[in-house]
Amino acid sequence: MSKPKARWRSCKLEELGSIARGRSRHRPRNEPSLYGGKHPFFQTGDIKEAGLYLTKHEQTYNEKGLAQSRLWSPGTLCITIAANIAETAILGIEGCFPDSVVGFIANPSKSDPRFVKYYIDTIKLNMQNISMGTTQDNLSLDKLQTFDCYVPDVDLQRRIASVLSAYDDLIENNTRRIAILEAMAQRLYREWFVHFRFPGCEKTKMVESEIGAIPKGWNIISFSDAVKINPHYQKPNAASFRYVEMAGLDNSNMLVSVKERRADFKGSKFKNGDTLIAKITPCLENGKTGFVQCLEEDEIGIGSTEFIVLQSAKLVPEMVYLIARQDDFRQALIKSMTGASGRQRADASVLDDLYIPVSSSGILVNFHRAVHPAFRQIEILNRKNVVLRRTRDLLLTPLISGRLDVSELDIKAA
Repeated sequence: MSKPKARWRSCKLEELGSIARGRSRHRPRNEPSLYGGKHPFFQTGDIKEAGLYLTKHEQTYNEKGLAQSRLWSPGTLCITIAANIAETAILGIEGCFPDSVVGFIANPSKSDPRFVKYYIDTIKLNMQNISMGTTQDNLSLDKLQTFDCYVPDVDLQRRIASVLSAYDDLIENNTRRIAILEAMAQRLYREWFVHFRFPGCEKTKMVESEIGAIPKGWNIISFSDAVKINPHYQKPNAASFRYVEMAGLDNSNMLVSVKERRADFKGSKFKNGDTLIAKITPCLENGKTGFVQCLEEDEIGIGSTEFIVLQSAKLVPEMVYLIARQDDFRQALIKSMTGASGRQRADASVLDDLYIPVSSSGILVNFHRAVHPAFRQIEILNRKNVVLRRTRDLLLTPLISGRLDVSELDIKAA
């Protein structure tokens, strides 16, 4: 389809709305007295991890923090200009962000913030290239405003944004379902193996053990006896292996993303059903833990050398992952960290001193039957999201550049 030239024009970002840097006046920025209140504080990492809309955050400002910052309204487009360059997301809730983030507020008669976000996504590489410095990459507000934006009238912007955001909305719906399914599995684990409210518990007597009262017939064993830590896998007869880097683990769920294939067999080895844990700070502190479901049967994957791999021995695979997600488990690893500041590594041998109650095989089998469908559904939803992202990305440049014309299509512009 040909582009309707008369409806498109070249302009600067400031012609489409107002633009300003975030605010974080206090030094040092990480002063503890600024945090722990009710005001969301979004950082560049939160924006990078977000989808179309930004709602998740690791920190909050209190009133002192807010006083030295600024509260931005929902609908503000956040653009990172330091650390993670040219990452974008639209505020879904009120929040603050530092001066390493630029806030763009669209003029509703001239621009749609979704269109501007998608446009920046298409020129992200150019923005990153001009941001490279000798010490720290920095885009700066001045550099950001040198870029030309080629845009149609606002009605067509909304039509284009509606097509692309439909994919992001489906991705977000699937992501919410993934979070709910994982929360259900975590809740079930705690009910059965922490609070001991498993099916038939009312008929089971509690007895004292070295870690407190446990159901009669259960055993207390060290975690390292219940699992194989960094299991040995022999090199199979394969030309290449699917590889998972540290960024392939999510902070908040079990998903594992394969980046590429590698010909060498160096790194952590794992199969479906294994649990991967980041052992370096801050990745371990941020909860990077994954459950492998993305491989074929008997396929061996390769991962970062900074992973601890856990393979079920006396438990069921899902239970290993759910234990690894518990705070006391992660804190034990964090306390074991040694090495240079900022790049410390956890010592897996600390798991020899972590003891867990282990039930009869019948209860373990029933637990597996209860949670396995949720784990599989999470992987199915993840694969759907991979397809949705790929399709959206294929449409992104043709739509944003105007090569694919949707002006005559019956699209309800949101």
